[in-house]
Amino acid sequence: MLTYEYTARDTKTGQTIKADVQAQSEQAAAKLLSEQGLAPVSIRIKGEKKGLLAGFKNRITAKDRVLFARQLSTLINAGMPLTQSLRTVQEQIDNHALSQIVSSVIADVEGGNAFSKSLEKYPKVFNSVFTSLVAAGEVSGTLDLALERIAAQQEKDAEILSKVRGALVYPVIVLVVILGVIIFMLTTVLPQVELLYTDLNQSLPFITAVLLSVSRFITNLWWLLLILLIGAGYFSRRYIETDGGRATFDRLKTSLPLFGKLFKKLYMARFCRTGATLMSTGVPMLEMMRITADAVNNVHVRDATLKAAEKVKGGKALSESLKGDENFLSLVPQMIRIGEQSGAIDKMMDKAATFYENELDNEIKTISTTIEPVLMVVLALMAGLMVGAILIPVYGLVGQNLAL
Repeated sequence: MLTYEYTARDTKTGQTIKADVQAQSEQAAAKLLSEQGLAPVSIRIKGEKKGLLAGFKNRITAKDRVLFARQLSTLINAGMPLTQSLRTVQEQIDNHALSQIVSSVIADVEGGNAFSKSLEKYPKVFNSVFTSLVAAGEVSGTLDLALERIAAQQEKDAEILSKVRGALVYPVIVLVVILGVIIFMLTTVLPQVELLYTDLNQSLPFITAVLLSVSRFITNLWWLLLILLIGAGYFSRRYIETDGGRATFDRLKTSLPLFGKLFKKLYMARFCRTGATLMSTGVPMLEMMRITADAVNNVHVRDATLKAAEKVKGGKALSESLKGDENFLSLVPQMIRIGEQSGAIDKMMDKAATFYENELDNEIKTISTTIEPVLMVVLALMAGLMVGAILIPVYGLVGQNLAL
């Protein structure tokens, strides 16, 4: 049982009540309050902190899930009962939010629910891959091995995702620094050149006059720029959340110069790794494809996978169902075909995943090598423009004075 703090309104008197209630979940707490004639306004776990910093602190990361799965696997493998193993793991969890979730899962399991069904109540923490592997482990009696595979799969996924993010972050940081330097030069240094020309009653060169107009716009209307940036970010996010926006965004990622191949190999590695893990645990092929379609996190690969699943359901081989699809690199159906012939699809998908993970490493190194000189050229052009706008007028004035 968990203890929840609640604020509710008495439906008869209209009085606001603040108190505690014990229940297995937030939904159960709300039901109890409703039965007492109370309309819940807010319900939260007692002792749970609010605010942005608390949200970051209690955020459940991939590392938390991996550690949970590994510790639970070790205890179950040692012969400890599931509920006792869960209690032991809970005592070692530092993350308050995860600890509360595990406490609720323990209550569900003790109440007679399956472990996998208890985890399914928290889809934001335990995704369909996690719960499906646990369910397969429960059915086959190899829950410890299933949890070990979950940990390995999630570690691999987190590792390659971290590498891709690293490759994307570097150029963004450099461009932000370049933009910062340009804004500083425009708003601080360039106006001093204008003052110099004004004092001498001279007209500014064209390029300097243009940049000074930009400088005045930034200085006087910075709030408008800020509103436009925030608005663009907000509406872009909302657009991406729509079906059409998500499809456009996912297509854009695979079409970007330099980064397009990187994303394609990321999706192939994720598809093969997840598929191999699910099949090695005993998950049926059609179920594997359904889960993997969502796990890839690209709508085009997802739709192609579900389309292939329909063909497999109709009796076609998986390799033939995927062959020729533009969303899948050619090695994937080739490796699956070898697996179909040898009766080891999971092993071939695992090898394909390892291949693409290694390719990702090489792709990231290539991008790092290629993008550095490109960024240097951009930096040189921006610096040259700024220097030209500042020094050309100064040299012009010096030349005029010497001529006089």
